[in-house]
Amino acid sequence: MSRTRRAATASLIGSALEWYDFFLYGTAAALVFGPLFFTGDDSLIGTIAAFGTFAIGFIARPFGGVIFGHFGDRLGRKSMLVITLMMMGVCTALIGLLPTHAQIGIWAPVLLVALRVVQGIAVGGEWGGAVLLISENAPPSRRGFFSAFSQVGVTLGFILSSSVFALVSLLPKDDFLSWGWRIPFLLGLLLMIAGLVIRMKVQETPVFEELQSEDAQVRYPALEAIKTQRKSILIAVGARMAENGGSYIFAVFSLAYGVHIGISSGVILTAIIGANILETFTMVGFAALSDRIGRRPVYLIGAVGVIVWALPFFLLLNTKSTPMIWLALVVAIAGCHGAMIGTQPSFFSELFTGKVRYSGLSIGHEVAAIFAGGVAPLIATALLAWSGTYWPIALYLACFGVLSTIAVIKAPETRGVDPVSGVDTVLDPPHPVQKVGEPA
Repeated sequence: MSRTRRAATASLIGSALEWYDFFLYGTAAALVFGPLFFTGDDSLIGTIAAFGTFAIGFIARPFGGVIFGHFGDRLGRKSMLVITLMMMGVCTALIGLLPTHAQIGIWAPVLLVALRVVQGIAVGGEWGGAVLLISENAPPSRRGFFSAFSQVGVTLGFILSSSVFALVSLLPKDDFLSWGWRIPFLLGLLLMIAGLVIRMKVQETPVFEELQSEDAQVRYPALEAIKTQRKSILIAVGARMAENGGSYIFAVFSLAYGVHIGISSGVILTAIIGANILETFTMVGFAALSDRIGRRPVYLIGAVGVIVWALPFFLLLNTKSTPMIWLALVVAIAGCHGAMIGTQPSFFSELFTGKVRYSGLSIGHEVAAIFAGGVAPLIATALLAWSGTYWPIALYLACFGVLSTIAVIKAPETRGVDPVSGVDTVLDPPHPVQKVGEPA
C-alpha cells in the first residue's frame, strides 16, 4: 500500500503543477489576452480571439496523447511524465516573457499560439500517464478511490492558478496589465523544478514492469488501440463531452460571462475557486462510491446533472447575487462535474488492456478535448455575441450532457477488471466475466 500512496502523491503533486500552467492560460484568456495580444475595440471580439488561441492548445492535445502514449506504452509511464512537466514549465515561463501586440505587432499572437501548441502537446501526454501511475499501482477494490487523486491534482492546479491570478489582479489596473499578469506565468518555472524532484523519485508501475518482463508490448500501441479497441475510445470521447465541455463553461466562460453582465471578476473568481476547493473532496467521495456501486451509475449522476442544471446555472448567475452565484457554481462544479471527473480515471483506464492503455486512454481523453473543452468557451462567447442572452449557451451545455449520458449507457461496467488483461476479476460474485476494450 505504501507504493500506492507514493504513486498517488507523485501523481497528485505533478499533475497540480502541470495543470496550474495549462489552466493559467484560460484565466488570462478570459481577462487579459484580448486587449494585450489582439486588436479591436469590441471586448467580446478580443475575448473570442483569445479563446481561439485557448482552443488551439486543445487541438494539439491528441498529438501529445499519441506521441507520449506510444512511448509510454513502449518505454514506461514515469519517463513520459518527467518530459511533459519540463515542456509545460518552460512554455509557461516563456508566455510570461512575451512582448505584447503594442510592442511587436502580429508576432505577439503568433508566438503566443506557438507556445500554446507546445503546452497542448505536453498536457495531452500528461493526463494518461498521471492516471496510470496511480491506477496501475492501486488494489482493484480501491482503484476508483486512489485513481481520483490524479484528478485532485488537476483541480488543485486550477485552484492554484486562479488564486495566484486573483492576487495579482488586486494590483492597480495599469500595473496588472503591464507586468502583474506575468508573475503567475513566471512562477511556472519554479513549480516545474519542484515537480521534477518529486517525479524523479517515483517507481515505474508494476503493470508496465509485468508487460515488459513478458515481452507483451506491441510495436505501435496507438495504431493497435485504434484497430482493436475503437469502441472503448469512442465511449471515452462521448463520456468526456459533459465533463470537459461543462468544466470549461463552468470555470472559464462563466468568468467572461459574469464580467459581461456586470459581476465583479473578483466575486465570480472567488466562487469558482471555492467550488473547486469543495470539488477536491466530492470527487474523491464519488470515486469511492464507484468502488462500491460501479463506475457507470456514478458517472451518470454527473452527466444527467449537467442536463438538468444547464438552465438554472445561468438563471442563478443572472441574479448577480453572491449567494446565488456560489450556489450555481458549487452544484455545477462540485456536484455534476465532480461525479464525472472523480470516476473518470478508473473508469477510462479499465476500458483498455494494459499493452495499449496509455495510448488508448490518451487518445480517447484528448480527442474529446478538441470538441468539448477546447472550443466550449469560444463557442459560448460567440453564442453570447450573436444572441445577447444565455439560453443558447444553456442549450449547448445540455447537449454535452446528452452525449455523455448516451456514451455511458453504452459502456460496459468496468469495476474490478484486471489491470493487464482487461478481464473482470470478479469482485462481487456473481459479477459477470467480460472483456473490455474489444472492438464494436
